[in-house]
Amino acid sequence: MNPNESYHTPVLLNESIEGLAIKEDGTYVDVTFGGGGHSRAILSKLGENGRLYAFDQDADAANNRIDDPRFTLIQQNFKFIKQYLRFYKVAQVDGVLGDFGVSSHQFDIAERGFSTRFDGALDMRMDRQSALSAQEVVNNYDETDLATLFYTYGELKNARAIARAIVSFRENQPITLGSELQEALKPLLPKHKENKLLAQIYQAIRIEVNGEITALEQFLLQLPEVVKVGGRISLISYHSLEDRCVKRFIRDGQLEGTPEKDWYGNVKVPFKKVGGLIVPTENEINNNNRARSAKLRIAERVASS
Repeated sequence: MNPNESYHTPVLLNESIEGLAIKEDGTYVDVTFGGGGHSRAILSKLGENGRLYAFDQDADAANNRIDDPRFTLIQQNFKFIKQYLRFYKVAQVDGVLGDFGVSSHQFDIAERGFSTRFDGALDMRMDRQSALSAQEVVNNYDETDLATLFYTYGELKNARAIARAIVSFRENQPITLGSELQEALKPLLPKHKENKLLAQIYQAIRIEVNGEITALEQFLLQLPEVVKVGGRISLISYHSLEDRCVKRFIRDGQLEGTPEKDWYGNVKVPFKKVGGLIVPTENEINNNNRARSAKLRIAERVASS
């Protein structure tokens, strides 16, 4: 096992790397560096003229930086992919890999506040320099905004009741710890569903804190300019909101409205899907339970007609 696998075990490693159809002298981007598992696998397939650029906004990921002249770590959100590649004088690349969601390291450090398992401060910022934290969300958002957030990002049917419970609890004391948030929500958490509901509530707050859906959408819409014709994208999602964005982008080339059509009524899209949806094997899930909800979609950049 690579020592960095304790930081984050890469999910669908072989499938996502194979999906890139790596060229030895190609230029690639891993937009979610984390523990560097996917990046190391890409580098192992590159020749001496190949290049790999990796993005990660979490300062902790810099500890996993790979000592390789072909490798560059960019400590920024992947929504700035085009801007930072230009800074490094890279106009287009042969492939982009993204493994979205939270790294095992972020879940396992109590003070980061991502996990329902630990009683840490409610933080949830992937970039700890950013102003908005989970504490800010649960203590300062009004009831309507909280309800919208839980309904949209947590896909929770009782979003209004959850928002009401949080607002009621914080009238007596601020919510600064995970245990306090869970205490506020206790009446709404039946024992048999407690873990699932808490996971959805934490997910909703985390997505809001990090602007995850907006960042994903901005990233996807830059890919037609960033990826060369014949290049591949290999994207792993963990919840239905992310996967819907990725699926729709590959199918329609956009995220809202109807796709553009040519004179003959054929949809004009920048990418065509390669194969079908790929999910982890039972064996991978048994070895890494966090892989259970992963969905991999692969697509190839096609020439504009």
